[in-house]
Amino acid sequence: MALKLEKTDREPRTTEIANQIATILQEIKFGSVEITIHENKVVQIERKEKLRFDTKK
Repeated sequence: MALKLEKTDREPRTTEIANQIATILQEIKFGSVEITIHENKVVQIERKEKLRFDTKK
């Protein structure tokens, strides 16, 4: 399932950021994504991923 956004009349940077977020959401299995905004602009995207191991055998 592709979450990539098509280019539109929006600012090119907005499309790039949206595509980065979509890519992260497709790749992450467990964890969180934090988007930091200052003065109406995305300035940082943090990806925190958890690795889980099944210890039962």
